[in-house]
Amino acid sequence: MELTITARGEKIRIEGHSESVRRACALISELVKLSDSGKQLNEEDVRYAIRCAQIKETEPVEPSHFQLAYQESIALLGKKGSITPKSSAQKHYIDDIRSHDIVIGIGPAGTGKTYLATAMAIAAYQGKEVKRIILARPAVEAGERLGFLPGDLGEKLNPYLRPLYDALYDMLSPEQCERLLERGDIEIAPLAFMRGRTLKEAFVILDEAQNATSEQMLMFLTRLGPKSKAVVTGDVTQIDLPPGQVSGLVEIQQVLKDVSGIGFSYFTEKDVVRHPLVQKIIKAYEGYKKG
Repeated sequence: MELTITARGEKIRIEGHSESVRRACALISELVKLSDSGKQLNEEDVRYAIRCAQIKETEPVEPSHFQLAYQESIALLGKKGSITPKSSAQKHYIDDIRSHDIVIGIGPAGTGKTYLATAMAIAAYQGKEVKRIILARPAVEAGERLGFLPGDLGEKLNPYLRPLYDALYDMLSPEQCERLLERGDIEIAPLAFMRGRTLKEAFVILDEAQNATSEQMLMFLTRLGPKSKAVVTGDVTQIDLPPGQVSGLVEIQQVLKDVSGIGFSYFTEKDVVRHPLVQKIIKAYEGYKKG
């Protein structure tokens, strides 16, 4: 949509092709409705609304994808209070987690895959749906080896697992986090530590799953015990496995595509909720790799 938009006081003037003007008016109307309903809109909300309107210009704006997304929220007993999805893909992801015991979330960095899964895990724990939360990552590094890092195994792994801690500390107070970690109600560990265990009444998240081998993926999914949920997240364009080794996240899409009870949620660069430049960087790299 190529438009010229001028705002003066409470009046907005929109100039351009008639269909583009109509869609822009409808989009602004939807944003006003969201604001009137009590939603505090920020710059990223407006950016996402514009992206929604640009995805398929032949489709009507109403009911808008972003308005439907904001009808969902994840209630937390912590400093965040509640978390609202920022895109229709995020809403679909949350719905999938609520209705499936195993969910596979695939897409680029910055789309909220791990963050939302962690929020859902905390909500399930606080609602007494599960007794513990387990966050795991395969110990494969992007460009460096753990053996070259100083310290014992725990000290070597701690920086690598830091993103999982960051998500927790963003949603809960430091005191809450430390208490739950000390009690073992929240556990953060390398994927290899899952071997031989049966995870009962647990919400289990496997992050960076594109770096899990086929054998590791099978091992992880078969750890699931009664009253448990598992969410697997990753980006199939960021595989750090040695050449010739099959990514379990790539393989799982074919192996489990027809298995009932498993949900697949896909994200694109349009769902990136980090800095606006992140979306442009992802798109630029995708274009470069395609030639």
